[in-house]
Amino acid sequence: MTEGGNQGETVSQGAAANSTLKGSGKDSGGAKTPISKSLDENRQLIEDTFSGCYDLVYLPWSYGPKLGFKAFSVYFDTLVEEKKDNYMKSVLQDLVTHEIGPGTDITLAVIMDFFEKNGVSRQSGQLIDDFEFAVARMLRGDLVVFIDGWDKALSFQTVMVQGRQITEPISEPVVLGPRESTVENLKKNIGLIRTRVRSPRFKLEAISGGGETQTQVVYGYIDGSVNPETLAEFKRRIGVITDKEILDISFVEELIEDSTYSPFPQFRYTERPDVVAAALIDGKIVVMCQGTGMMMLCPGLFSELLQSSEDYYQRTVVSTLIRLLRFIACIIALTLPSIYIALTTYHPELIPSVLLLAIVDAREGIPFPAFFEALIMEFFFELLREAGVRLPRPVGSAVSIVGALVIGEAAISAGIASPIMVVIVALTGIASFAVPQYNTAISLRLLRFPLMAVAALLGGFGLLFGLMLILLHLVTLRSLGQPYFAPIAPIRPRQLLDVFVRAPLKQLVRSPRNRHMHMSINRKKG
Repeated sequence: MTEGGNQGETVSQGAAANSTLKGSGKDSGGAKTPISKSLDENRQLIEDTFSGCYDLVYLPWSYGPKLGFKAFSVYFDTLVEEKKDNYMKSVLQDLVTHEIGPGTDITLAVIMDFFEKNGVSRQSGQLIDDFEFAVARMLRGDLVVFIDGWDKALSFQTVMVQGRQITEPISEPVVLGPRESTVENLKKNIGLIRTRVRSPRFKLEAISGGGETQTQVVYGYIDGSVNPETLAEFKRRIGVITDKEILDISFVEELIEDSTYSPFPQFRYTERPDVVAAALIDGKIVVMCQGTGMMMLCPGLFSELLQSSEDYYQRTVVSTLIRLLRFIACIIALTLPSIYIALTTYHPELIPSVLLLAIVDAREGIPFPAFFEALIMEFFFELLREAGVRLPRPVGSAVSIVGALVIGEAAISAGIASPIMVVIVALTGIASFAVPQYNTAISLRLLRFPLMAVAALLGGFGLLFGLMLILLHLVTLRSLGQPYFAPIAPIRPRQLLDVFVRAPLKQLVRSPRNRHMHMSINRKKG
């Protein structure tokens, strides 16, 4: 058996009309486009479909007695692993050696009889009878073989696109605990979770986005741990992505969240497989997306956004202290400039005399009221922080630190800001860095400015009014229909052991049987 044609032919010229394909008929539920028995018709249809795609390779070859039978392989050389051009040749050789017997001539009748009765013997192989599905497989990195006289095609997975290797987490570093991070490869991420959740009740379901990207989205849950009503609501909402362009997991978040205009994130992001495993055991749903290095946990609770995985790897006393410190940092990041503005503008009698004299002395000669002074300094601090994020990593940290020092010192020397205001802004920024979730810290930074405005207008009463509005929003907000501010509102005493403090693990970790009974009781009460 000899392969004809040693080099692939790049398909660069096609028919004038492009065939518009919206995805596989099997994937999308649309009408099938049958594969033709004519090799020339199949090639013409491929050229029409992929007109102008320079990286599409067409490889004709011959087989059988006196090489009288024709076929061709087609694939994208930017997706297919090198040295896969002879893949079909090796498949047919295996077919002769292991299935039919040495010395047998491979003819069209033999090929059709074997594959239609036994299927594809290779693990990554697939028998296809729909042209649109064949196109979808090629776009995912498969090598597809069309054989003259047969109205079916053979597809073999050969994708080789290189990606980032598994390294330490970047956004969630820890001192103690696992140091594996998710990557942009969906299969690797699922494997990282499977190594930790070794249960047949861990279910995974896949769904594809629509449009031109056809991005694969996978969500997983532990059957028996997840709330059935929450799961049903999640499935109903995520069904809308089938006709949407999905480029990142954040697209899924915005399409399924309860309140689009809420400043608070309603789902939790993580790049740590151990966090995902713990969340799955706790009844969460994990959402993963091909090409995205972050995973999303649903539903999200406000208290969980202030927790870190390291809380469960440290001893109870240490974890509780750090968690309380984190809650204090959250309050400081949200309210410290507003408290300063309210006290210095409307309530100086509440400031101790010595501190008040120091503030008055420091503010002497400042041309702006406290609100505008804080607004200017906060604006420049946020500007420096954003510049540090967007610049290359080695340069960004230096710009942020040096820029803050230089601008702060220059503002004091120029009489634009007082030293106490520079301290207030610096403490606020440091406190926001202590919030584990980046999107939660952004929410606090966003809400800080309207709180400063109401504090400047109404003093302490305005600040309390603003905080009451935020609290009212939190207790009415939902995540996949679940109360966002639980277990504080509605109060759930048992779960409070893992909110402000971290109770000993012997009180938190229960056997699977007790956990399922407890969840069933909670659902009945709900």
